[in-house]
Amino acid sequence: MRRTPLAPRLARGRCLVAPGVFDLISTHILNQHGVEATYMTGFGVVASALGLPDAGLATYTAMVDRARRIAEFSRAPVIADADTGYGGLLNVRHTVRGYEAAGIAAIQLEDQEFPKKCGHTPGRRVIPAEDMVRKIEVAADSRSSADFLIIARTDARTSLGLDEALRRGEAYAKAGADILFIESPESEAEMERIGRAFHQPLLANMVEGGKTPILPRARLAELGYQIAIYPAAGFLATAAALNTMYAHLTTTGSSLDAPVPVFEFKRLTEILGFPEVHAFERRWVETA
Repeated sequence: MRRTPLAPRLARGRCLVAPGVFDLISTHILNQHGVEATYMTGFGVVASALGLPDAGLATYTAMVDRARRIAEFSRAPVIADADTGYGGLLNVRHTVRGYEAAGIAAIQLEDQEFPKKCGHTPGRRVIPAEDMVRKIEVAADSRSSADFLIIARTDARTSLGLDEALRRGEAYAKAGADILFIESPESEAEMERIGRAFHQPLLANMVEGGKTPILPRARLAELGYQIAIYPAAGFLATAAALNTMYAHLTTTGSSLDAPVPVFEFKRLTEILGFPEVHAFERRWVETA
């Protein structure tokens, strides 16, 4: 499948913003805004596709299928959450090959114990660093192209402290990770320390209501981050709009005087490709 490389879009002193998408409508909408990278959020995909918490309940099959569909329609390189690799080393190899074949530009693997949890929720535990090093080595060896990037995430900060998280980041970089993701720093000072510690591209996770302060893109670039993902912004905004609209509908019995903006129906049909369907029918059905 076609894949737009992510690496050429990374530059030191500049931070790439990757908004999160969780389904195909969100992917189509994001395409309208000239985005340079897309992030397939595990939290959002699990919630929207399965109605379940991001707690290790989604299977590789479910996630790679959603990744393939998002990559098919995204106009920008897709960074995809792949949890812990869905098992042992053989599973990691299978996951990397599957995500690469699906058209993903970069895969995110984390060092949590299975079943994993969302990085901004309590109770996360990490595997030994040496075990994650092997996962990264397998991941790097399993890809068919160096354009397919490996993002190594450590969740050690919350349970073991920042020093251990930095130690793990260094080990994962040596193992072959292209991008480092030190999850859940709890202050701007911690983020600054992370930025000073590494020369590899760094990823910042900007979660509204999470543990890490949300900073402007220019400040993130100053700190040494080259990618900022916003996994929750889209689905949190969607949830708020749905909640308000559904409350209005059930209270008033009508969508008249809706208290939230409503996307124009005609515009959405255009984005989803209905004009192409109509053109096909004019050529092949109406002339039959």
